[in-house]
Order: sequence, then structure tokens, then C-alpha cells
Amino acid sequence: MHTDLVSYYSDRDLRYCLPALFDTVPSHVRVILIDNTSGDADLDWIAQTYPRLEFVRSQQNGGFGYANNIAAGLTDSEYLVFLNPDTIPHAGWLEHLITALETQPNVGMATPKILLLSEPGINTCGNTIHITGISLCRGVRAPETSFSTAEKVGGISGACFVVRRSLFLEIGGFDETFFMYMEDTDLSLRTRLMGYEIAYTPDSLIQHDYALKFNESKIFLQERNRYLMLLKMLKWRTLLVLLPALFVAEIVTWGFVLLRERKGIPQKLRAYAWIMTHWSDINRKRLAAQRLRRIADRQLLSAMVWHLDVRQLGDTLLARIAETLFDSIFAPYAWWLRLLVKW
Repeated sequence: MHTDLVSYYSDRDLRYCLPALFDTVPSHVRVILIDNTSGDADLDWIAQTYPRLEFVRSQQNGGFGYANNIAAGLTDSEYLVFLNPDTIPHAGWLEHLITALETQPNVGMATPKILLLSEPGINTCGNTIHITGISLCRGVRAPETSFSTAEKVGGISGACFVVRRSLFLEIGGFDETFFMYMEDTDLSLRTRLMGYEIAYTPDSLIQHDYALKFNESKIFLQERNRYLMLLKMLKWRTLLVLLPALFVAEIVTWGFVLLRERKGIPQKLRAYAWIMTHWSDINRKRLAAQRLRRIADRQLLSAMVWHLDVRQLGDTLLARIAETLFDSIFAPYAWWLRLLVKW
């Protein structure tokens, strides 16, 4: 078994993460740190302090998935464990995640209860995936004692999860085109295409230095990656049926950009342009994903939600009105989808 961390100017975070990590993992677990060419010379202290840690400097900054794929290729462990450097794991976190896989053969990945580091409350208890591909934290800022029951969820959080190594390799690992954002959702949906479920394991606890932030490049990457993910995963007729919902999602995302991040307008347009100019690459990725398929689209959609938690962006009157409006659209639409999509 191995635990993998990806570092990019993470010196400060690692000074908190590594002591907690080595206090909570057995001595036989390999710990691999991939530095994404941050040029962070201060990381040299790691080798002196933690000789057990395997430190690898990447030759390029290929993004989150690229670095994690490197780490996965360095081990033949039965399980792969991925952990962000801006986390602090609690005692027993790893054992609970592994137990979730060992006791449930139909589970391909497991994700813990992730608490906020900077304030009381939950960061996420597994992620939700909306029918339009928008992925959000489940239970964000809820009391830490809530979501106490183990259950199946739509997707893992890339901040921390465990996956069977054989499954990770079979689905092709992380899609490195994503670079950042949505790669955990894409990995989750490919796992589900293979017929596996994703387990939320509340007894496994970590804290995450999480804050919801947006900038122009994030808008491009999130939107580009959402389109790419949907085009890879769903059958053409499913995408056709989803067009009205996807149109509403465009209203949601454009509304956010116009109201909150106007500098992101060119990046939203850039996401459209990327999809149009990379169609051959998209089709190649689509064929690879479809070869994994063991379940129907109706089963894939059943793991998605219709509720769009707009208030994660800020609990304002406008957000509450928008959430009520979108729920009134997506709830009946999801009901109609369940009746229509039989394939």
C-alpha cells in the first residue's frame, strides 16, 4: 500500500501534514511525495526529517492528475491512497478507508469525512455530482457530527480517497488533460461506468484547509473539464435528452461569471473554443471511456442529484432565490429523465 501527496509550493502545508501523516500510518505503508516542479527548495528539509518518505521531483508541472499517475506507477500496492498536502489526517483514518474496500467487493473507491481546518464544520462527505456535471461538496459547513452514517455517494473528493490499484490502472488513472479541477469527478464516473460504487466512510476523519475561491483560470478549467467529462461519459442520446438541463446550467454558470467574476468572461468563451478545436482528442477519450462501460446510462444518472446547492457560493438572498428557482426546474426534469432514459 502507498500514500501519495502532490506538492506545489506546499512547504507550509507539509510542515503540518507530514507529522500527522507519519503518526497515523503503519510503518509498512510507502509514502510518496511528488513535487510538481514548484522549485520550492525549502522542501529539502523533508528528506532529513522523514527518511522514510520517497521524494520525487516531477520533470514538468503536468497538474494534479499527472503527478498522481507518476506516484501510482512507482508502486505495485493493492491499494492506492491519495492525500492533499493541505490536510491533517486523524488517527485511524487509513484503516477505516481500507476496511471499506476490503469488506465491500462492489466498492471501488472510498472517501472520508473531511472537516474544515480553519473553522468548525464539514468540508465534504463525498462529493455530489449534478445531472449537468457540476460537482459540489456534500454537507459543506454542516456540524461535524452530522453525516455520521456510512453510505454510497456520487463521487470522491480529491483531497483524500483510496482506490483499488487494479481498478485505477484499468480505468486509465487520472485524465491528465484536466490539469486541475473535476479530475476527481471524472475518475468517480469512470469508476461507476465499471459498475463499482463509491463509499463514504465517516469514521475516517481528516481536516482540510479548504476555501472556495475562483479566478479566471479556474473558470476555464472547471467549465472545459465539465464539458469534456460529460462528452466522455454519456451516450449521445443521453446528452441529447440532457440538452435542456445543460442549457439551464449555462445560465447558472454565466450568471455566476457576470455577477461575481467578470474577468472570467473570456475564460468561459475559451472553454467553448477548446471543446470545438479538440474534437478528435475528445472522441478518442470518449471511445476509451465507453470501452469501460458495464452499466447503462440510467444507472449512471441515478447516482447524480438534481438539487443544485447554490448557497455554497454564498448564503445570500439572491442565492436562496436562485436555488429555489433552479430546484423547481431540475426536480421535475430529473423525474422525467428517470422515466425516459431506459438505456
